[in-house]
Amino acid sequence: MKKAHILAITVIAVAIGIIMSAAGDASVYVSFKEARERAADGNLTKVHVVGRLPRDGQQNILGLEYNPTLDPNYFAFTLVDTNRIAQRVVYFNPKPQDFDKSEQVVITGAMRNNLFVADKILLKCPPSTWRKISRALPLQLTNTTA
Repeated sequence: MKKAHILAITVIAVAIGIIMSAAGDASVYVSFKEARERAADGNLTKVHVVGRLPRDGQQNILGLEYNPTLDPNYFAFTLVDTNRIAQRVVYFNPKPQDFDKSEQVVITGAMRNNLFVADKILLKCPPSTWRKISRALPLQLTNTTA
């Protein structure tokens, strides 16, 4: 075999390896019910859950637990998924900035002993926040006729 053929086969093998490892990391969007069922079956793969934070009449988040002086890497909260199932979530990292302003939350993790242990949190800001941000940013014009 020529050296070029060996090199091409090596490159293809590396590409297949990268694709397979990326596919193994992929997780699916599920409800808390499905996450519990997966955990009961012994499937501890990571999943995404989309939900909203329960709030009281004054728009304060209910069930929020974070005390940075006691343990800055323990943050717990309740999340209500799209099927309106409430679940306690634990995140072993500091509370994300602007968590209180979030309208929707996407968490990645797995169920463990009736708790959802999150390793990532993605916050979805309300549209009013985006309007404030866009007004604060300077308008940049580019010359497209150059």
